Amino acid sequence: MTDSLIALQDHWHALLDFMGAGGVVMWALAALCVAFWTLVFERLHYMARVFPAWSQERRRAWFELERTPGRWQHAVRSAWLAQARQQLMGPLRLPRVLVALYPLLGLLGTVSGMVAVFDVLALSGGGDPRGMAAGVWQATLPTMAGMVLAISGLFSLARLERNARRALERLADQLRND
Repeated sequence: MTDSLIALQDHWHALLDFMGAGGVVMWALAALCVAFWTLVFERLHYMARVFPAWSQERRRAWFELERTPGRWQHAVRSAWLAQARQQLMGPLRLPRVLVALYPLLGLLGTVSGMVAVFDVLALSGGGDPRGMAAGVWQATLPTMAGMVLAISGLFSLARLERNARRALERLADQLRND
């Protein structure tokens, strides 16, 4: 048990060193990453548990509406589909913004790291290789992290949007007049 705690502590220190080497921008990226994946898991839960129940209620109500005479059912169907579209697609706006912010924050990290390199050059005159390497490292890490987060975010958003469109199409098919 003690060996596993020591290993966990070593991993924790390595993670903190990694985050510290990237500067403040790495912590901002980490915070946005936590927010993004929280939103993604919320959407997955919503599409798996909440929306099917809501959709089932609309199908039951639609079955009753089909029996009544008139043409007003089309307006009800359109309103329900618009409501479903808003419930499924609307909350994906914020994750899209977060994905767009990842590479921009990575570039901010690049700029701040290069400023650190120029500071070393200005202070040492000819350049301190160790100091310059630390600045380059600080410039590279956030850029890489921002790109990795953006790519993984794009893939997960594409899947969420595809699932939302399919759920909406299924509901539209189930609320048809035959």
